[in-house]
Amino acid sequence: MENIQSHRRRSSYDKAYVRQNKQSMDDKKQDAQLVELTAHLVNVANNRDKAAYAQLFSYFAPKILNFANQKLANQGCAMDLVQETMTTVWTKAHLFDADKGAVTTWVFTIMRNRCFDMLRKVQHNKEDTYGDDIWPVFETPESNEHEDHILTAKLLKHVDALPPLQRQVVKGIYLQELSQQELSSKLSVPLGTVKSRLRLGLVKLRSILEKHYD
Repeated sequence: MENIQSHRRRSSYDKAYVRQNKQSMDDKKQDAQLVELTAHLVNVANNRDKAAYAQLFSYFAPKILNFANQKLANQGCAMDLVQETMTTVWTKAHLFDADKGAVTTWVFTIMRNRCFDMLRKVQHNKEDTYGDDIWPVFETPESNEHEDHILTAKLLKHVDALPPLQRQVVKGIYLQELSQQELSSKLSVPLGTVKSRLRLGLVKLRSILEKHYD
């Protein structure tokens, strides 16, 4: 009996060791990939290196397209988002600052901002769905992207920086998950006022993100 228990303990330790080593290897691989991507972006910024840009495009384009297909539900718009995002990467590569975050965070922030613009145009005359379609652009395209979780924390920090009335509505809709009508009743203000404050808050939030990360 003791031998069986001992064998089970060793087996458990072995499995934990394998998992730990695999995680360590994955982390190292991801770190190496980030270094490579950063080097490509620097080459684009300093030398307008088309080969380096091609490597960036090869890595990011499929991820952006996958994100766009989920958020825009239109193949044409999805391809436009890929094109606009990667064009911005080419033209603004010199603005990337590694001290402010990973290259993945920088590119995906550009993607979100461009997606925000496209959704805002589409929803310009659709007030009832404006807020519901805008907020999801701040989700990450892949939950395991290195350091991309930083953006979510910073986003929440910026929500707290909104004017009080706008912050109240944004938090009510997206953190408390109230409907616009429920929030209207809770705050005893007209539904139109809730919609207006939500729109202003989201636009202000976007401008803050552009200022800090674009």
